[in-house]
Amino acid sequence: MPWLEPTRTPLTAAIALGLAGLLAGVSPASAQQSNALGPRSVITRSPNGRLGLTVAIRPTGSSTSGAVYSVTWRGKPIITESALGLDLVESRPLGTDVGIAAVRRSAHDGTVHGLIGKASSARDHYRETVVALVERTLPHRRIELIVRAYDDGVAFRYRIPAQPTLSAFTIAAERTHVVVDGASVAYVLKRSGYVSSYEGFYTVAPLRDLPADTLLALPVLLHHPGGAWLAVSEAALTNYAGMYLARTAAPGDLVSRLSPLPDLPNAAVRGRAPLETPWRVFLVGDDPSQLIASNLITLLNPPSAIADLSWIHPGKTTFPWWNDYVVPDTTFTPGLNTATTKYYIDFCAAHGIPYHTLDGYQDLAWYGGHIEPRDSIPIPDITRGTDTLDLPEVLRYAKEKGVRLRVWMHWKALRPQLDTAFARYERMGIEGIMVDFMDRDDQEMIAFYHEIVSKAAAHHLTVVFHGTSKPTGISRTYPNLLTVEAVMGLEYDKFDGQKGVTASHELLVPFTRMLAGPLDFHQGGFRYVSPSAFHTQYTGPRIIGTRARTLAMYVVYEDPLPMMADAPSSYEGQLGLDFLAAIPTTWDETRSLGGAIGERLTIARRRGTTWYVGTMTDEQARTVAIPLRFLGPGTFIAEIYADDESSLPNAKSVRVRVTAADVVQARLVSAGGHVMRIVPARGR
Repeated sequence: MPWLEPTRTPLTAAIALGLAGLLAGVSPASAQQSNALGPRSVITRSPNGRLGLTVAIRPTGSSTSGAVYSVTWRGKPIITESALGLDLVESRPLGTDVGIAAVRRSAHDGTVHGLIGKASSARDHYRETVVALVERTLPHRRIELIVRAYDDGVAFRYRIPAQPTLSAFTIAAERTHVVVDGASVAYVLKRSGYVSSYEGFYTVAPLRDLPADTLLALPVLLHHPGGAWLAVSEAALTNYAGMYLARTAAPGDLVSRLSPLPDLPNAAVRGRAPLETPWRVFLVGDDPSQLIASNLITLLNPPSAIADLSWIHPGKTTFPWWNDYVVPDTTFTPGLNTATTKYYIDFCAAHGIPYHTLDGYQDLAWYGGHIEPRDSIPIPDITRGTDTLDLPEVLRYAKEKGVRLRVWMHWKALRPQLDTAFARYERMGIEGIMVDFMDRDDQEMIAFYHEIVSKAAAHHLTVVFHGTSKPTGISRTYPNLLTVEAVMGLEYDKFDGQKGVTASHELLVPFTRMLAGPLDFHQGGFRYVSPSAFHTQYTGPRIIGTRARTLAMYVVYEDPLPMMADAPSSYEGQLGLDFLAAIPTTWDETRSLGGAIGERLTIARRRGTTWYVGTMTDEQARTVAIPLRFLGPGTFIAEIYADDESSLPNAKSVRVRVTAADVVQARLVSAGGHVMRIVPARGR
């Protein structure tokens, strides 16, 4: 129920008139307090009381004048007073010389069903505060801060309400800062500019040692000297610019940076009131692995816009581009042709893999023309195959075999044909699309992302984004958006001049990029080398690691539509193929069983009554104890694939009976892994 907090600061007659709309509907007892500005600070606490976000007003003329916020965890500060506000092109900033005019509080505790990814449902339990701010001087513009506190994180967003003095505007920048201890260890992805695919290695260093003004892609992970872990990201990014952080001259001060408009480099967002910004999200925990199971970013998005989800079927897909169409011991020439595509369809049908993806080969797209459209050459029809690819015949054959096709495309080829192509794809029976090479998250591109997923949903198409920025949870609103790349994945094992995707990088990714949402990693390589023997290879690339590690990655990484990117000949007859084909890609429950960032991680995921438990290590061989307390009562059968030290990089497989009282000792070699499928024992 809304109410006003006790008031302390004198209110001028002009501001009193400006508050009339804000006070409408307030109870009589609260209305009696409306003759003055509200409190100088308002705190919103999480349901369990451990987290708190305070919004305060600093005096005009102070170093942080205007509205500021701070965050505490277990009673200790992890974010100290940090500036708030929006810089506008047409007028002075919003949020500087303001007072708290009204405070509206509410709470919510419910369950969200129908999620696709790490959990099929999630508890949505939070306390919310809307802090209404009004300028102390004419024209008394208004801005609101909406704060939510969950047990695993806090978030806030700005709202510019409709008002006569502020209708249309252009946001140049946000004044949002994140001020932490400069000794905090930062895990960051540095970017050289706003045109970025988010593909790179992570930097690990004390925050104070990072170069000032360097763009840092979200999520940013920080380890506070006091022990707390803090991840900063954003949620519900719609019709707005993507946010980055950059360190200022102060050692612990991070400031927001918004991706600029392509035609207006000194501005980021064209808007009209009412407008809500994305949520600024802070995941907090005592252990970084705890953050992986959080659903907070997803929950901060609106409910599903798709009423019927029955047509959305996540699963694995073959992807011949990664292995460069390796098709040995056949009578046909591999490539973008009907025979090669049927060969892959046969492999999918034989092993229960639901999808095959049509992609590109060398510089040619499956629909003809160059991979990247050229201004001097007309864009081909993206619903027709090349001269060597009989698309109607391939679709007929796939349907006969019980396999569905997905299609890749460059976004510049899609944009002028979006409506006609989607309608035709639906009629043809194509399952979904992969859109690539956007490499932007300015307001215009964010709007295009949403146009793609919304119109794809109208035509029963699922979507994957490659060459893009991090996800922000919009898959709750559009569950047909299955996965997003935005990570340096195993495609970098192909490219000259690269050192390859290291085992330690693969164990930084779950603690950083994966906090934002599912990631497509080009996984599934079945050809292995040791870290010391690795070299890049475009055709038939190798990966660093072991068979058990590859299998474990399908459990450790969240991805509703993962690739089986190696060639069929690399899988056939190999230990673990049937196990890999059977691993689910969406889950009813996810639990983190512990880890150390960049070193090791164990994740348990449940589908129905079956648990899968995946463990990965860095370049250091180690033994990891895996307690099975999550199993509950009864006896279970564990099918285990582990590193075979006598025959590396192969795996060994065993079946054992286990209970919740057992602790499995997983022995992992360098860049190794361990994975279990645990099912209830019959007759228990």
